[in-house]
Amino acid sequence: MADAKLSAASLSAHATPHPMANPGYGKRSAPDQLRRTNHDFAHLPPREAAIAAYLDRLPDGADISVKTLAKQLPYGQCALRTALNNLQRAGHLRRGREHIASDSGGTRWITRSWFSRTARDDTWWAAFTRGDVPQEPPDADHGPRPTRSRAHILLAALGRETPALSLSEAECARLAPLVTDWYARGATDADVRHALTTGLPTPVHHPAGLIQNRLTTKLPPERPTPRPPLRILECAKCRVPGRPAALPGGICGACRGERAPDRHPAPLQASAIHARAAEIRAAMSLRRHERTSV
Repeated sequence: MADAKLSAASLSAHATPHPMANPGYGKRSAPDQLRRTNHDFAHLPPREAAIAAYLDRLPDGADISVKTLAKQLPYGQCALRTALNNLQRAGHLRRGREHIASDSGGTRWITRSWFSRTARDDTWWAAFTRGDVPQEPPDADHGPRPTRSRAHILLAALGRETPALSLSEAECARLAPLVTDWYARGATDADVRHALTTGLPTPVHHPAGLIQNRLTTKLPPERPTPRPPLRILECAKCRVPGRPAALPGGICGACRGERAPDRHPAPLQASAIHARAAEIRAAMSLRRHERTSV
């Protein structure tokens, strides 16, 4: 009953806003998620599906600690802790730390809880910790994507704003990749429009040629490549940090019940040490004998 009530409540606005965490902490949405549907968590048990739907609709920065969730949802802390661990194993949640710059100019480690509506496997989360997020394939279940890109739309709108720069559909399609190059270098729509419409000659004899020339000659410099964020994941149970490969499903080997390998080899017996030393002495004596007999 509680699961059904929570599922319904998660689809509507809450009377009491969910508490936010301290600035810099709380929920963080994973990038490149698929669009929201009513069946995003149908593969989960009812309790986990209800909690996941609730978390999905919380804004970034919301406090999703077990204690806070227990005050908002009809579950105790033990049940919530188990459910969150199950969401982690299902690929919807990861906990860890991220190294960021502080306001004072230094750096510090921040505790993170990354949530993904789209279930991710261990390989994806490992790439995410390196700052190398794989691109999702097109979402075929929701029909074709719009064929007109942002760059195409901007070029098509130029004629309405500046009639001298009216373009055909084919010209917009041909010039759109040049505008995309501007976006890749941090330019905004306003930057592109300013570069294309300022100081136009009178009359403009060949709008497409003029636009192509300006997009090419006024292309802004490349932005410096940002350093990927430094992230580490933690075991969902014992919170010990580790490499993603050592945390399948977000759980370390010790918490899965695996026997940890011996870190230090067993010490050699005294008899073995003496035997090895005798071998070395015999070899050195043989070499001395060979040198003196030559």
